[in-house]
Amino acid sequence: MSCLQERPTRTESEERAFQEQVGRVAQENGKLLGLEGDPDLQFLLVGGVLVKVRSSSWKKDRFYRLQEDCKTLWHESHKMFKKNQTFSIDDIESVRMGRQSEGLNKHTQPTDEERCFSIIFKGRKKNLDLMASSGEEAKQWVASLTKIISNMLSLSRQQKNEHWIINCMRKADKNADNKMNLKELKHFLRHINVEVDDNYAEEIFKKCDKSNSGTLEGPEIKHFYEILTEREEIDVIYGNYAQTDGQMSSRDLLNFMWNEEREQVALEDAVKLIDKYEMDETAKQKKHMTKDGFLMYLHHGEGSILNPAHKGVYQDMSQPLNHYYISSSHNTYLMEDQLKGPSSTEAYIKALMKSCRCVELDCWDGANGEPVIYHGYTLTSKILFKDAIKAIKEFAFKTSEYPVILSLENHCSVDQQKLMAHHMISILGDALVTKPLGNTMPTNFPSPQQLKGKFLIKGKRLNKLDAVFSNNSTIEEDTVSEEDEAADCKENEQKSKSKKSKIKLAKELSDLVVYCKSVHFNGFEHAKDNQAFYEMSSFKESKAFNLAESSATAYMHHNMDKLSRIYPAGSRTDSSNYNPVPMWNVGCQIVALNFQTPSKEMHVNQGRFLQNGVSGYILKPEFQRSLSSQFDPNTLTKGPWLKKKVFHVMIISAQQLPKDKDKHKSIVDPLVRVEIHGVPADNDSKETDYIENNGFKPMWNKNFQFTIHVPELVMVKFVVEDHDSTSNNDLIGQYCLPLTSIQNGYRHVPLLTKRGDVISSAGLFVHLMILDAP
Repeated sequence: MSCLQERPTRTESEERAFQEQVGRVAQENGKLLGLEGDPDLQFLLVGGVLVKVRSSSWKKDRFYRLQEDCKTLWHESHKMFKKNQTFSIDDIESVRMGRQSEGLNKHTQPTDEERCFSIIFKGRKKNLDLMASSGEEAKQWVASLTKIISNMLSLSRQQKNEHWIINCMRKADKNADNKMNLKELKHFLRHINVEVDDNYAEEIFKKCDKSNSGTLEGPEIKHFYEILTEREEIDVIYGNYAQTDGQMSSRDLLNFMWNEEREQVALEDAVKLIDKYEMDETAKQKKHMTKDGFLMYLHHGEGSILNPAHKGVYQDMSQPLNHYYISSSHNTYLMEDQLKGPSSTEAYIKALMKSCRCVELDCWDGANGEPVIYHGYTLTSKILFKDAIKAIKEFAFKTSEYPVILSLENHCSVDQQKLMAHHMISILGDALVTKPLGNTMPTNFPSPQQLKGKFLIKGKRLNKLDAVFSNNSTIEEDTVSEEDEAADCKENEQKSKSKKSKIKLAKELSDLVVYCKSVHFNGFEHAKDNQAFYEMSSFKESKAFNLAESSATAYMHHNMDKLSRIYPAGSRTDSSNYNPVPMWNVGCQIVALNFQTPSKEMHVNQGRFLQNGVSGYILKPEFQRSLSSQFDPNTLTKGPWLKKKVFHVMIISAQQLPKDKDKHKSIVDPLVRVEIHGVPADNDSKETDYIENNGFKPMWNKNFQFTIHVPELVMVKFVVEDHDSTSNNDLIGQYCLPLTSIQNGYRHVPLLTKRGDVISSAGLFVHLMILDAP
């Protein structure tokens, strides 16, 4: 007997009706996406055969097409138990034209360039490397997929909710008759993560089944949808301000924005919002906003917790480089742990696409004279240095145009160092900074603005930078101390007795180090008296935390004219992370984390760099840049940093919380925790009770209050978890942002996965108020 369940055969008329139904569904979803009748959408719905590439010898034809929900890509599989496989458009990070993945680069010929493209997934899922029959067809696939991804991203949360709910309904309609019986209704409710008892399910069903037919169809399903998506909390807020014939006039909306959102706006601003979000033409002509228009407004940028003015680059980018926190990665080449995990150019691409502005390259002698990158004395795989530089060049400035620092940990022989220098000069070209800007010896760093589109090399240098401006530099090569970080490896289990404490440095490589010369740290006084501004030190986390605890003000002053790089301890073989907040508190700029490891520390890091156009550069507070400042995060004496606030948070409700994919039969019991991360006096955490069996629209109406001392350093994190009395709670979603980027009033909070990707239809609804402390 076959283990595979065959699809029941349909008569010709049933098949025709089924296909018509599929067509209607696709048309509805296309309309919702703003792509009704669009040729690119039609191309994907029809689909086609592509060659799936796994290795030089494994290249198989597979049929791919977009399903009628316009959100799921289906492809055939020849696996015994997975004849049909799907993945969601939401899972796609990007689509790349050409041989721009490691797999295609290795397993296809340069002549195939135009026919190749890759689908890059979020998280650790492997790339899908594909070849079309022609260059034109490949372009069509890439353009069509890119368009649908873009349109999906541009939907408002309300539209995403509608799209999600409608498609869940379609899945519950097992026999595709466009009707819903009671059994299908119960299946649907479980699918959307809400547990109801049978009596309540029957009650909803009877309420909607006006025709008493035993099924819901047409207007009855619409009525059921309205009951399901009703937002009681929005009804109350809207009712309080809709004082004009049961609707919100522009004056009513202005009152709401003044009283609740604390926004400094005029009547014309309220009118603009009505023009933008009101769908009812009659209401719009009266300059009124209906409840649907109000909900649409709350679900867009104006109603988001993140201040829209902070979404773009809004900070002064003309300050010296060391006046900024810089998004930084450690062991950037690793996809997983640092003992036996794979190294990949893809890891550099993923970090750079997240606006990481400092990446690390551990360089070792490789075969055939070509330097390689891997974690020395371990079983991690190796990649060619030149391949990493090519990938960095290609993707460095796609998300942010501000400078990228290449942090070299150099273990190579002189000959391979010369080749490293050659590769960087030939591949990076004019974008590589090889001498100071200007014609005279600088006394300070250039700004991110001046260094747009540029690469800086961090590493050892044989001589002082002013040698660039003299003609008597005769040093060819010499020995230098190893990077502090390399020495740290000696503390690990992977230590090697043959490892030397000195390395010979090639002049060609040395000359590429301009603004980021690595030197050993010998104390703050020594650095003040002996180090030039461009001479920087790397600190192992334990040393950095000790200094931040014992000499916080001195550390902050050190960072006012020099760069500091912090890196995780070598004992973190699982590539875990340390808390970056205490490092930012003392003004450290390059706080390097393992980007490949999803963790609560990376959530805070992502939140720190969420503002300012996700540029990877955040201007430090003025009290961390002024030489007269005596700020100490541990003692908090009086000063311009002390701006006491009271932060009121009301957790009202959540919408469409996803289930754990490994627990698809269970319904979540959600709770919300609000965490404050800043100076020690501000660190705090408070959480709601959990709500049993409701992930669809749980409601708490829980108030919290936090006292804040140094608001400019505070990060606020919202964490939604699935309560479990027998084990650790599972993370449902999280979102982190600076307190200074929060908007007051009723706000929607988007939720991100553990890996930092947006959960498209889920969110929190909160009320926030930041007030001066009495």
